[in-house]
Amino acid sequence: KKAMQFLRDVFHLFYPNICFGCFKHLLKNETILCLNCRHDLPLTNFSNEENNLIEKAFYGRIPVQSATALFYYFKKSTVQNLIHSLKYKGQQQIGTFIGSWLADEMLASERFQDLDAIIPVPLHRKKFKKRGYNQVSTFGKELSKKMNIPLIENSLLKVTGTATQTKKLRLDRWLNVQKLFVVANSSQLENRHILLIDDIITTGATLEACYMALEKVNNIKISIACMAYTK
Repeated sequence: KKAMQFLRDVFHLFYPNICFGCFKHLLKNETILCLNCRHDLPLTNFSNEENNLIEKAFYGRIPVQSATALFYYFKKSTVQNLIHSLKYKGQQQIGTFIGSWLADEMLASERFQDLDAIIPVPLHRKKFKKRGYNQVSTFGKELSKKMNIPLIENSLLKVTGTATQTKKLRLDRWLNVQKLFVVANSSQLENRHILLIDDIITTGATLEACYMALEKVNNIKISIACMAYTK
């Protein structure tokens, strides 16, 4: 697996016009993925579905207005390859690709028409300095551009670093993300409907922790949009 990932990284370093799914050369009208791989992606269609799996996952936890994700997330899949390359390999054009696709879905839906601002789940400053970017930012910038909604990146801050969430059990994750986030400038968020965005929803613990910080803002409403949802 590691050898395959290494080969993929090398290919995209020297041959940027290679499909992230199958390694074949992209045609002139293709970006990131070839049409065959794109058609095989597991779309959720949550943008038009009320009471979808994400919204049900937050029942009794936080009051979410609407929630969506573009893809289902499975291990050893093209979606995993895409998000891994975005998150760890600097392939930020993937965030733009996914953001553009999801923005089109959300604009066509009646469930995301009254949003006032977009806020990405932030990285701790040490992780940001090490990685050099927040993998959610290009995703958010494209959503902002296509939906004509401002992206606010400095209001929600992560104040405590944590170990990776990937292999933690649900309760451990929940305990691990309590009081991790603070709101730096609540006045610019008051009386607004915020779209909180992230890369992958697994247990929802990180988004729940973000809400715990944001709920202190006067008269705020929260919706959620992510790149992928772990079924």
